[in-house]
Amino acid sequence: MVPRTGLAAVGAALLAMNRHLQVRDVLQTIVASARELLDARYAALGVPDDHGGFAQFVVDGVDDEQWKAIGPLPRQHGILAAMLRDASPQRLADVRRDPRFEGWPAAHPELADFLGMPIVDGEEVLGALFLANKRGGRQGDQHGDGHGERGDKSGPADRRYGAPEDGCGFTEEDEELLRLLAEHAAIALTNARLYERSRELTIAGERARIAHELHDAVSQKLFSLRLTAQAATALVDRDPGRAKEELRQVARLAAEAADELRAVVVELRPAALDEDGLVAALRTQVQVLDRAHGASVTFDSEGVRALPAAQEEAMLRVAQEALHNALRHSGADRVTVTLTRRDTATVLRVADDGRGFDPSAVRRAGRHLGLVSMRDRAGGVGGTLTVESEPGKGTVVEMEVPCG
Repeated sequence: MVPRTGLAAVGAALLAMNRHLQVRDVLQTIVASARELLDARYAALGVPDDHGGFAQFVVDGVDDEQWKAIGPLPRQHGILAAMLRDASPQRLADVRRDPRFEGWPAAHPELADFLGMPIVDGEEVLGALFLANKRGGRQGDQHGDGHGERGDKSGPADRRYGAPEDGCGFTEEDEELLRLLAEHAAIALTNARLYERSRELTIAGERARIAHELHDAVSQKLFSLRLTAQAATALVDRDPGRAKEELRQVARLAAEAADELRAVVVELRPAALDEDGLVAALRTQVQVLDRAHGASVTFDSEGVRALPAAQEEAMLRVAQEALHNALRHSGADRVTVTLTRRDTATVLRVADDGRGFDPSAVRRAGRHLGLVSMRDRAGGVGGTLTVESEPGKGTVVEMEVPCG
């Protein structure tokens, strides 16, 4: 039976893991949570690669200077290899006396009592999580920071080898707590991997869309510019007046092509959500689009707090899609973007005074104008998307997400 204090600590650890969506952040949180939960001096987690090493390896309890002195990442050998291969926990009174122990670099801290737990998703071993030098345990009291003389001389306390278990600082209860943490760590790590993969696919989709825009918009304008310039050249001698008109058209087309290119650069440039947050990222995008297009583009925000990273990214992408439609297809003179708090929700609103459209006619014609992807993005973060438009009366796109 897990004590109440243990359950509370596990709950706090699980909440900490689920706050992160980046794999590296999740790994670091798992390690820090395990070390704190079981009161160990050292903790580490290795994610194996396919070449006998580790794709990622994070530690807690070792400072940066010591970590650099330790040198290259460990290979999959000894106890680590056993956990990865057999997917079974390892609890030892002294890892140095285990027959599988193969040593460590000179700068490596001395480890004695040891608790290792594989992180498993189905039949796949996602990583190996291990703790060493239990604080306050029988061994932990004796070996302190791991550099003193070991008090227990009895050899490994692993059940597999039949040695007594009372020499290990980590208890059976510790093992069960770590097993529970590892089960939830597998879920958090799998979710983080899926999130990063979805972001990769999203980025690939965005690049494909931008390439399409380059072909449809900029390339067509450059082609028109070339034909107009050829026409002006042919008219210079026999009709100078018409040649001047054609050259003015060349200048207009060149300016439009430059605007299109600037807009594409804005979309290619990653918004600094991580550093600056949604409000600053939206303001920067709107300012650049206002300079790049003939229409007036403005932004206003009031009372908005920071949102989870997934919600902020979804809102930014929906804003970009709505702005793209307004500036490229609506013929609007004015586009306004607002981000406000409404009761327990945050609301993004993109409105334009363009030609508008009949949403039902668009659906019947099999056209989407990005509406499907925008609704998918909103729904994916627990939000909703509404679109109001009719011919001659502009368009309003609203995305609403719940917030605390």
